[in-house]
Amino acid sequence: MREELLLVIEKNSRIDLKELAVILGVSEEDVLNELQKLEKEGIICGYHTLIDWDKTSVEKINALIEVRVTPQRGQGFDHIAERIYNYPEVKSVYLISGAYDLLVTLEQKSLKEISAFVSDKLSTLDSVLSTATHFILKKYKDHGTILEKKHNEDEREIMI
Repeated sequence: MREELLLVIEKNSRIDLKELAVILGVSEEDVLNELQKLEKEGIICGYHTLIDWDKTSVEKINALIEVRVTPQRGQGFDHIAERIYNYPEVKSVYLISGAYDLLVTLEQKSLKEISAFVSDKLSTLDSVLSTATHFILKKYKDHGTILEKKHNEDEREIMI
């Protein structure tokens, strides 16, 4: 039940407990108890709402920043990753393979704010060797959700 529960709520965290119980074939109480266990164990880390900010009047700039660092003796990348993710501007930090070590995502109101974060905060950290900033120009799919579906207005078949 645990894995199936996680798969269902990963796609729709707002699903009603009653509907979830029916899908899983268990009682609502069983579902509630399992959710509480998963939260307590840190398997469920939080619940989020995916918003397409491009469809609002709110201005947000998203950036992906690749960071090359010198790992700390005895701590690897964890110490520098922690220093970075503790900045409130940072949405996420990932340890990645390839030419860079960490991938940092930011969401700010302007390019200037992102630039200031990279130059004033990120680049000044002792372990940071270099950074490369990429700006997200348009989101097509985010967290498994297609944000803008294309509709073919002309669905006639082509006759040869």
